[in-house]
Amino acid sequence: MTQQAHRRMGKFFRALMHVPVPWIFVLTYLLGVALEFACFRNRGSSGTSVVSDMGIILFAAGATLAGWGWLIFRKARTTRVPGEASTTLVTWGPYRFTRNPMYLGLTIAYLGEAGILRQFWPVLLLPLVLAYLNWIVIPVEEERLHQVFEAQYEVYRATVGRWL
Repeated sequence: MTQQAHRRMGKFFRALMHVPVPWIFVLTYLLGVALEFACFRNRGSSGTSVVSDMGIILFAAGATLAGWGWLIFRKARTTRVPGEASTTLVTWGPYRFTRNPMYLGLTIAYLGEAGILRQFWPVLLLPLVLAYLNWIVIPVEEERLHQVFEAQYEVYRATVGRWL
């Protein structure tokens, strides 16, 4: 890839960082719904009610986890905006098990929604969201946390996994 192409991609990802992460999930899901409609227009609802029931459970669990993580950040009065410097290193609640419970919760809820609606294409697009989070958003957040909390963050990072 040329330097100019790298610069354009860099600008694209910097611009994308201004889109709140929950909207990345929503917009990707809606793209999947559009593809589902275009590819399977005449198809009736496939799958069993077990898929929908599991979807409800996954959606509820994911939304609860994401909401819990968000509420803890709010209570700690630290930023919930990717790339902004945090004022508090949150290591309690779901942050004892995952450094990213909000993203993990959104992922689980996304899969639950696909199960409830019995949709295939949104699930196929989910790896794009996860790749974006894992290789673009989270590294920026981790760099900021390292700058602010230094050794304290490194200890936390060494003991708690990025996803689980």
